[in-house]
Amino acid sequence: MTQKKLRAADFSLEEKVVAINRVTKVVKGGRNFSFSAIVVVGDGKGVVGHGLGKAKEVTSAITKGVEEAKKNLIKVPILRNTIPHESTAKFCGGLVLLKPAAPGTGIIAGGGVRIVLESAGVHNVLSKSKGSSNPHNVVKATFKALLQLRDPIAVATQRGITLDQVFNG
Repeated sequence: MTQKKLRAADFSLEEKVVAINRVTKVVKGGRNFSFSAIVVVGDGKGVVGHGLGKAKEVTSAITKGVEEAKKNLIKVPILRNTIPHESTAKFCGGLVLLKPAAPGTGIIAGGGVRIVLESAGVHNVLSKSKGSSNPHNVVKATFKALLQLRDPIAVATQRGITLDQVFNG
């Protein structure tokens, strides 16, 4: 399923930093320090993106990460403040399970998964993160899981049935 390209200018995006990592390169003259930042941007209404920025200063790394994230925007189907169905995805060593939750549950998630879901505008969801706790892998696995989600209205029209029949069918 290919997704149409979303333009960052069409949305009022909020940025959140998932992780900042200091990287050291040992050279002949000593040590060179640089920073890498994983950033998630989202409008809280179903649009979210992630990016990685690397620079000599933290602020520059975050800025680069935001620019990268604006290029990787995806649309997440949200139904009654939760996701429409269960989804599991794996990226490298990180495995993420997302499950819809009843109203009032909140976001039961940790680290990178929580930040991605908050930015996307999901308010009630259960999640489990297994395997690698590396923020890169967890964020990318979460995005992979969100991309697997299918919009229930689109599924209903495709099957030629009502929305109630999709869930109770």
